[in-house]
Amino acid sequence: MKILRIFNNNVVLAREDGGDRREVILTGRGLGFQTKPGQPIDPANIVRTFVPDEGRDPDNFGAMVAAIPPEHLALAEQALEAGRAQLPIPRSASLSVALADHLSYAIKRLQDGIRFEYPLRAEVSHLYPAELRAAQHILKHVNATLEAPLDDDEAVSIALHLVNAGFTGGDMSFTYQMTGVFTQLFDVLEQAAGRPIDRDTVNAARFITHLRYFFVRANSGKQLDEGAGKLRSAIRDSYPDAYSTALRLQNVLELRLGEELAEDEITYLTLHVARLINEDRG
Repeated sequence: MKILRIFNNNVVLAREDGGDRREVILTGRGLGFQTKPGQPIDPANIVRTFVPDEGRDPDNFGAMVAAIPPEHLALAEQALEAGRAQLPIPRSASLSVALADHLSYAIKRLQDGIRFEYPLRAEVSHLYPAELRAAQHILKHVNATLEAPLDDDEAVSIALHLVNAGFTGGDMSFTYQMTGVFTQLFDVLEQAAGRPIDRDTVNAARFITHLRYFFVRANSGKQLDEGAGKLRSAIRDSYPDAYSTALRLQNVLELRLGEELAEDEITYLTLHVARLINEDRG
């Protein structure tokens, strides 16, 4: 491999040899010290290799890596590996670096005596219980290495990073928006049902999973379009109340996302609403 750009003494951008010739971020003590672009790299000096994923710009990604202390990069990777005992966390360079950046900032806040509140704790615990459990495991691993442990609420933010890695390709603002919309949709469901909806049931989990994939589809312009006309009519006729509620959910989603829902998306929303309300009536 040859150096393309030097970020600091320990982080460089390089191009792999061979057929793919990918641009990668390399870390290692002294990799960039007294070197120039075009020079070869000794593989023995490479500690970590980050392949920019999800269309990330290698230069911007490298600059982000260079701004994080190497020990925090290592800590994030070790903690994610521990979290995989609880959840199949994707192996993503973006996730590793994003978590390292978060941990680094959280550790600095703690050292500076700054406490940060996480207002989404209730939403995360209801909407993403599996990710929160894995995040708590990750935080436990992190705190075992620190002289002063991070607050338990840091697991909320870590859980959102895990959600983000699985569904939205790196944009945390999208994950925050998605979480807020989910909460609003459950408010609409509870108003329509006239009672609380238990979010810990199997059908609630299925509904949340459906919504998560819907957000990904909508964000990429690939809403469901299966031509399910007969199914659509049958579901609407069988569940008129659920269909009416689904139309209210449609209004919220279209307002928040700024685009119209496909007919098939409304059909599947109706089916999920019917399951939730019928289950709740028990």
